[in-house]
Amino acid sequence: MMTRLTFLWRKIIKPFVLPLLIGVIIGLLIIPMFENRIIFHPFKYPEGMWTPSVYGVRAEDCYFSSSDGVKLHGWFCPVDSPRATILFCHGNAGNITHRLDKIRKLQSLRLNVFIFDYRGFGRSNGAPSETGIYNDAIAAYEYLVQHFVADTNRILLFGESIGTAIAVDLAMKKHCSGLILESALTSAADYAQTMKPWLPLRFFIHSKFESVVKIRNVHAPLLLIHGTEDRTIPFALGRKLFEAANEPRWFYEIPGAGHNDTFIVGGPAYLRRIEEFVTAVLQPR
Repeated sequence: MMTRLTFLWRKIIKPFVLPLLIGVIIGLLIIPMFENRIIFHPFKYPEGMWTPSVYGVRAEDCYFSSSDGVKLHGWFCPVDSPRATILFCHGNAGNITHRLDKIRKLQSLRLNVFIFDYRGFGRSNGAPSETGIYNDAIAAYEYLVQHFVADTNRILLFGESIGTAIAVDLAMKKHCSGLILESALTSAADYAQTMKPWLPLRFFIHSKFESVVKIRNVHAPLLLIHGTEDRTIPFALGRKLFEAANEPRWFYEIPGAGHNDTFIVGGPAYLRRIEEFVTAVLQPR
C-alpha cells in the first residue's frame, strides 16, 4: 500500500515542486554568471563604421581612463559656434559608430557631441558591468570638462535605452544644464517583470539600474522622449520614470515609434522638440 509520504512524492513533489526547485537553483547559479552577457551586446573595434566623415561628422579621437584604470575611447564631435555640448550615453548594443546618424542630426542644432564607449565596447578596454559603466560616464564627464567645456552650464546629458540609467546616475552626481532621456527604463527589475512576467527574473538578477529611485535626486530640467510602440522598453516604463522626476520636466511621446527609430519616425518634429528644450534650459533661470 502506498504510504502518504510516497503519495506526496509521486503525485505532488516530483512532478511539480521538484522542477520548480531545480529551476530556482539554476536561476540562482546560472543567471548571475551570464548576466552581463545578457544585458550588454558590445561591438568591439573594428566592427562598425570608424570613418565618421562618411556621415559628414568631424570627430576627434579621445582616450582617457576610468577611476579603476580602464582605458576608454570616445569622439568629440565639434560644430562651428556651438550653443552647448551634449555628453551622449548610448544603448547596450553596438558602439559609438552606430550613432553617427543621430550625432549628425544633433549637430544640426549647433550642438557639440561628446560620445564615448563604455568598457568593453568599441576601442575601450575591459568588460562592461553596471558599476563599471557608471564610473566610465564620470570619467567621460571629467575629461570633457578638462579638455573641451569648462563651463558646466553648457553641458547637457543625453541617454538612450540603457544609457538613460547611466545619464540619470551621472546627473545625480555631476552638474548639467539639462537631461534628455530617450526610451528610458525605470529599473532592471521593472524591465524584467514587464518583458517576462511569467519568469521570476527580477529575483535572480543582480543589476539594478534603479533610475526611478535616482531621478528623485536629479534637479536638472528633464526632457523624456518615448515611442508609443516601443517593444523593448515599454512606453509605460517611460511614463513611470517621468512621473517620478522633479520639475521642470517635459514628456514627448512619438506616436508609432519603436525603440530605435524615434528620431526617424519623429522626423523634423523630433529635432524641433529637442531644440526647444535646449533653448529653454540654456536661458538664465
